[in-house]
Parts: sequence; structure tokens; C-alpha cells
Amino acid sequence: MEQTWLSEAYKGPVPNGFQGRVGWASPSNIALVKYWGKRGKQIPQNPSISFTLSECRSETFIGFEKADRFGFRFFFDGQENPAFGAKIEKFLTDYQAFFPFVNQLSLTVESRNTFPHSSGIASSASSMSAFVMGLMEIERLLVGPSTLRRAQGSGTLDLCKASYFSRLASGSASRSVFPKMALWGATPYYEGSSDEYAISLENDLHPIFKTYRDAILIVSGETKSVSSRAGHALMEGNPYATARYAQAKENIKNLLATLKSGDLDTFIKITESEALQLHALMMCSEPSFILMKPNTLNLINRIQAFREETKIPLCFTLDAGPNVHLLYPDSEAEKAEGFIKEELVKYCDKGRWIADRVGDGPKKLL
Repeated sequence: MEQTWLSEAYKGPVPNGFQGRVGWASPSNIALVKYWGKRGKQIPQNPSISFTLSECRSETFIGFEKADRFGFRFFFDGQENPAFGAKIEKFLTDYQAFFPFVNQLSLTVESRNTFPHSSGIASSASSMSAFVMGLMEIERLLVGPSTLRRAQGSGTLDLCKASYFSRLASGSASRSVFPKMALWGATPYYEGSSDEYAISLENDLHPIFKTYRDAILIVSGETKSVSSRAGHALMEGNPYATARYAQAKENIKNLLATLKSGDLDTFIKITESEALQLHALMMCSEPSFILMKPNTLNLINRIQAFREETKIPLCFTLDAGPNVHLLYPDSEAEKAEGFIKEELVKYCDKGRWIADRVGDGPKKLL
């Protein structure tokens, strides 16, 4: 696919007067089987499966105009952010063969998140997938019939292509471009799966998972002490890495079957085990690190006890941070949210939590 997309890249001149603004909102996602460890150019050591979220998203606008030389500015929450802008510039430089037209443009990128940055919610997944989809929209305008007018238009984008380029920017971003649920990583248990881009699982989900809820319990909104990028790198020397990758591949097999059948007991078992394995790997790295906080453990203990007491099928998962994702079927929303308000908010930073759910993927804003 890489050669196909390379050959299809728009390599012609950017017409004089070509200018405009595009905007995309792309969601974060929460992995159930975790991606932790990579090789080569953002290739995962094991497949992963994630829910696509709805409310936790990045909204990114790209202003563009024909220029004599490449220009780039990046703003986050209304403030210029050269550090993150440099990461996006590096992405554009490293993969300019796929987007050669960018060298003829001046770009102004404005982005915002609807959730705390760098606290274990996948901000790079949502922000980089939104940026890539905006970039692809600009290319579509160049290829389309409106290139000689002020750039505007509508239409769909190739989601596998968007996933491929999002992966190059941030591995987990590859999963954010699909509705409901996505699988990233080659596995013999799902036809069409690939290490180079994610694919949708929407058509192979039991109905119960299409309306699942995710209450994100904010234990801390502070920046993580160790970035996900650094954490992935530490897997290269982790003594348990080989066993972990084997276990993850087995969990993929079992979770795929569970997602079809609607077996919530197995879903809970795999999801919670994966979350704890992720953080155990961090503790076994050299140097080791701990991203959980005391209230992360308090929430985990209370969630498991509540499930045992009530038989309500809710469970937790964690991303690479201290916050706890409380997952439960839509049919249990009233009881679960009552539990949150009565017992769990005391463990949250300033009582903060986000009511989220499985979402429908990216949306075009402009």
C-alpha cells in the first residue's frame, strides 16, 4: 500500500491563489489489548484493539496558502506552541515524499483538546489523526476541480490511508480514524489486518459493544513523568517483553471472539488483565517507572469490589497514565453513574470525570 499511496501523492504545482482553511475533529481511543513496544517505523510488536471515543477529541484547523517557501506555525489552545509544532514539522520533513505539495504552502495549525493533555488519555492519537486528515483534505482539494478557486469542498477520505499516515505520526493515532472499534496489527485471527494501518471492527461487534460507555476518572491532570514514546523505547530491554507479546497475541484471539459473542465476563477478564500488564511492564523496565497514583489503586479496588457486590458488569482499564477508564454497557449507565457520583468522585482530582462513550470516528468541521 505504501507504494500505491506514494505514486498517488499530488506532485504538481500549487496554483496561484490557492488558499483556505480545513478543520477536522478526531477522537482519542482507549486500547483494550495494549500497544506497548514497537520496531522500525512505528510497527507494533503486537496487535492492539481499541474503543473509539466520542467526547475526548482534538479539533484541528489548518489554514493554508500558496507560498514561495514552506512556512509553518502551530497553536495549541490559542497559544503558539513551538515545541509541539517542531514534532509536526519533523513528521512533514520525514515523510515529504507523501505530501510534496506542502513545500509550496504556508500552514497555520490551530488545535485544542476537550480533555487534559499528557495525562494518560491518548492526546497524540487524536491530535495527529486530526492533523493528518486535514492534510489529506488539502491534497483532495488540490486534486479536485476546485483547485483554481478558493479551496473548499466536501467528500470522504480513504480511512486506511489516513490510518497509515496517522501511524507514522503516532502509533495509536492509526486507530482513531475508525468508528466504534479498531484493530491495528497483523494477526492470523482477522482477515485484512495489517501492521501498517488499522482496520475497523464495527461490522463484527455484538450490539452491546456499539453503545458501550467509558467514564474517565481523572486522578491527575498533570503531565506524565515519562512519555509514551520513552516508555515504548524501554521495552527493548524489558526482560518480560517476549512473554508479553505472546500473551497480547493470545488476548487478541480471545477478545475478537468475545467482541462477536458479547461475553462480558471474558471481556472484563481480558480488559483488566491487559491494563495491569501494561503498568507492570513499566515497573519492570530499566529504569523502572510508575505512572499510577495512590488513588488509581483506590479506584481499581473499589470498582472490583462493587462488581463483586452488585454483579453489575463494569470494569476498568488504564492507558499510559494514572487515570482510570470505567467501562460499562449502556444499559447499566444509571447505576454506574450513581456509583461514580456516590463513591468514586472522592478519588478524582477536584471531583473531575468525563462521561464518554463509544463514538463514530472523525468528523469534518470545515
